Amino acid sequence: MPEWLILILLMAGICAAVVVLAILNARRLGDDDDPSETPDVLDYMIMMIGVVYAIVLGLAIAGVWEARGAAQDGVRTEAQALHEVSERVSVYPQPVRDRIRDDVDAYVRHVVSREWKVMVDRGELTDRGTDLLARLRHDVTLAKPRTDLQAQAYQPIVDQVAAVDDARGARRQSAGPTMPDVVWVGLLFGAALVIGLVFTLQIRRSPRELMLAVMFTALIIFLLYLVWDFDEPFGRTVGEATTPFTDLFPGVRGGT
Repeated sequence: MPEWLILILLMAGICAAVVVLAILNARRLGDDDDPSETPDVLDYMIMMIGVVYAIVLGLAIAGVWEARGAAQDGVRTEAQALHEVSERVSVYPQPVRDRIRDDVDAYVRHVVSREWKVMVDRGELTDRGTDLLARLRHDVTLAKPRTDLQAQAYQPIVDQVAAVDDARGARRQSAGPTMPDVVWVGLLFGAALVIGLVFTLQIRRSPRELMLAVMFTALIIFLLYLVWDFDEPFGRTVGEATTPFTDLFPGVRGGT
């Protein structure tokens, strides 16, 4: 089921529950209840709780967004460094050039078709990917330059392989959810508390008040959904964050 459909169904279900509870609460209070009798100090407390929760929710969104941006920058760095290796080895003889390019293609194909799914599902990298990168480093290191042009290209190629290794290590550290479980408990409890305060304000069954309660609830759910969606720095599907690899290496699409 698509994530957007899950979001719509979740918002519709919770908003419907809020409307039903608001109507039942209004019937329980009766027509003779006066909402103006709510103590002023209670209004101030409700406002304070709402402001504090809004600040916490905003910080959570900013945190997961920053983590996702940093992770995707690392992926672009890794893909670009591999592309540079593949292009710079053109100065070497064909056997050496083809061997290194085959190493690059094998590594990229494995990352896109196998390792990425493991990383998304289990938050870890594969030993096979590590071995493929080690083979690439070995072949690049042994490609001793025999001309001045090859000598000029040798060290930059070695540096690009080191950049791939560094970006891969950063990808390993960024794999998995960003938000700790205790933060999620606080966000969900805070959402239930803030939405529950709607009933403390003793809203009526008028269309305007019910619409306000529904819009407020929908906003809270949508913001929590954003936190949940951005909580995975590399996305929740393989195709979301592998675009830098598939753009620079079109041949790996659908590879095994």
